[in-house]
Amino acid sequence: MSGILEGRVAIVTGAGRGLGREHALELARQGAKVVVNDLGTTLDGAGNSVGPAQEVVDLIRAAGGEAVANGADIADFAQAGELVAQAVSEFGRLDILVNNAGFVRDRMLVNAEESEWDAVIRVHLKGHFAPLRHASAYWRNEAKEGRMPVARVINTSSGAGLQGSVGQAAYAAAKGGIASLTLVAAQELGRYGVAVNAIAPSARTRMTEGPFADAMAAPEEGFDRMNPANVSPIVAWLASPDCSVTGRVLEIEGGRLCLEEGWNHGPVRELDRRWEAAEVGDAVREMEAEGARPEPVYGA
Repeated sequence: MSGILEGRVAIVTGAGRGLGREHALELARQGAKVVVNDLGTTLDGAGNSVGPAQEVVDLIRAAGGEAVANGADIADFAQAGELVAQAVSEFGRLDILVNNAGFVRDRMLVNAEESEWDAVIRVHLKGHFAPLRHASAYWRNEAKEGRMPVARVINTSSGAGLQGSVGQAAYAAAKGGIASLTLVAAQELGRYGVAVNAIAPSARTRMTEGPFADAMAAPEEGFDRMNPANVSPIVAWLASPDCSVTGRVLEIEGGRLCLEEGWNHGPVRELDRRWEAAEVGDAVREMEAEGARPEPVYGA
């Protein structure tokens, strides 16, 4: 197998099913050696099995590629470190980290349980931080030893994190946090040869089979915009040495790419003194009228 990732080594988390599976297969098609990570749980987080990861490994090997399975809980700090260590021990290096693993606990805010909030933040946000932290330490050491990396990180945000989504407070908060984490990591790790970007994909996966099932359904004919395989070529390019951007978020749906612009400073009102409470309202209303309208919240 050869392509734009020839000779590179990648970790893909949550790669047993859905988007992660397609990412792992595409990276392998492009020549990467892949550590296929998946805890193998049900959608509600029950149980674990290396089976889904191993199935993807078997597909990659059958096509002539190189891959190994990993069943680590990527939100466990120590296990995330072992995941990075496995890539280096198996293949001699690490060039690419695709943070993809996640799950949902959809609730309206007034019905959300503390345990559900904690679980979603843990899997998504800490599950991005922990592998990234260990991979970053590896790349920093490589740079200090005179082996400057050409490393790439692809995080997974969501439209829910960028625009908000009714009934998904925890998920939206975690995905928004991932977008911000991407900005910081890009600035901090650039000195070590690491580019860090994020995607916000729309695709048919286990997580979208519930409330978004109708919107995600495959068409009877024509281009299937919600096929998760549509997203993976973008991930492959972001993982390549040719990737010349960092600190950006790309929204992907079918054949549509959108460069997200995020928070920007808008209209300003400034005094050379402290504001009086009674005068704030008029100033804010004027600025709101002048500024760009925010994107609608999903489900609003």
